[in-house]
Amino acid sequence: MRNVQVETPSQTHGGLMDAIYRRQRHVYDLTRKYYLLGRDRLLDDLDAGEGVTVLESACGTGRNLIVAAKRYPNARFYGFDISAEMLKQARRNIEKAGLVERIVLAQGDATDFDPRAMFGIASFDRVFISYALSMIPPWRAAVSEALAHLAPGGSLHVVDFGGQDRLPHWFRAALVAWLSKFHVEPRGDLEQVLREATVACGGTLDFESLHRDYARYGVIRLPA
Repeated sequence: MRNVQVETPSQTHGGLMDAIYRRQRHVYDLTRKYYLLGRDRLLDDLDAGEGVTVLESACGTGRNLIVAAKRYPNARFYGFDISAEMLKQARRNIEKAGLVERIVLAQGDATDFDPRAMFGIASFDRVFISYALSMIPPWRAAVSEALAHLAPGGSLHVVDFGGQDRLPHWFRAALVAWLSKFHVEPRGDLEQVLREATVACGGTLDFESLHRDYARYGVIRLPA
């Protein structure tokens, strides 16, 4: 009998991301800076001082990690992504920025990862997810997994596309159609999911709609 290898959902999604970004990774940061709004606001709020550990779930090209590492020189940074192609670009960008000793990368799935196996560390003081939930089919699991590896007193920061409810209808329709070409789907119930997760972990939530609901930003803080 011939053995048949069945791909897991993680392998399937990773292959899809590799296919999408195999070429795009070279121009990703140049193009995305114009419409991934709210990322720098998130990085400002990390407030990562001496010895603080920071993890980016689904780190892509490493752009956010590089900006954060420069902003917080005494913190320690970690990142992972499911796409091998994106990690290639991230490693190149981090090396070019001279931050190889400050940022540790690994390949992993945001919905099910083991930070001790990847980084030798069990939990983090800050975890952030920037414009990735809209690309992860089981995205609620990614929120739960991030919280599961957050240290007491730590915070989870999430920014992603909003519903564009206060923007012209034509703009919203065009944006959603364009995003769908890259398997991106804004999560209309992001606030509700974050609130439910906050209640479950006994934390507090700050949630905002940014730029006329172009983006949505939430921060869950755990009790110490």
